Amino acid sequence: MDASHGDLGPLLKSWRQRRSPVDVGLPVGTGRRATGLRREELAALAGLSVDYIVRLEQGRARNPSDQVTAALARALQLDAAERDHLFRVAGLLPPSDRTVPRHIPPSVQRLVARLGEVPLAVFTASWDLLAWSPLWAAVLGEPAEQPGLDRNIAVRTFGLNSDRDAEGSRARYLDDGESFRRSLVADLRRVSGRYPDDRQLAKLIAFLRAGSAEFAELWSSGVVGEHEAERKTIDHPVVGEFVVDCDVFSVAGTDLRIVAYTVAAGTPAADKLDFLRVTAAAGVAAPAG
Repeated sequence: MDASHGDLGPLLKSWRQRRSPVDVGLPVGTGRRATGLRREELAALAGLSVDYIVRLEQGRARNPSDQVTAALARALQLDAAERDHLFRVAGLLPPSDRTVPRHIPPSVQRLVARLGEVPLAVFTASWDLLAWSPLWAAVLGEPAEQPGLDRNIAVRTFGLNSDRDAEGSRARYLDDGESFRRSLVADLRRVSGRYPDDRQLAKLIAFLRAGSAEFAELWSSGVVGEHEAERKTIDHPVVGEFVVDCDVFSVAGTDLRIVAYTVAAGTPAADKLDFLRVTAAAGVAAPAG
């Protein structure tokens, strides 16, 4: 595919410099000279090394992979047109509308960044975790410490995550019973029909069918549906059990899911969330989950 690789470095630098740290949830302290994101901040947001960001901007690295380009687009909070342009400049085909959308619109990223007092996370249509608020990590463990496949809700629900031995040391759901699992499988079947060309989704379903007899049986039933909101009982290793309202919101045009946990003010559950919020702000790490 034709591409103007010489445009990649200046383009990334200009997009980095225009992005406010506030929009990505970073504090703006006194004495900050950078008008936008620093290179090390972009690197952290995209999961890349600072050296690689420097080489991209200086034109010494010219062929980022699809995964890296998608990570940069999310970290820079590009809109869909800008994301597609970035892919083309990098010599790549933009994501097809027949694959599961994994790009988070800037408005949704700002929502996550500015609602840090709510356990909030953004998932793809196939339930891969893409972004989360600090309190989500405090409640359920830091997702950044988990391998990519372990961040998928279905993988964890059917017990196929790679760190199963540590389950007793982290927060867990107490009510993800048969009805929840059946709903999740039916939802994945609906998504697989909507995105027939998504190889990553096909691999996920094959992995689940091979690894879980229960998933395979539910999948063979052919049930199609959509997973909806419900209440959740969370057992946290520090604060114990508490119940949250779980709401799932769909982002129009992207099939992303925003999952939010809320509790009524003045309840014991609210006190437990407040405690976790304070410990997270103080830099006390929650157990990885």
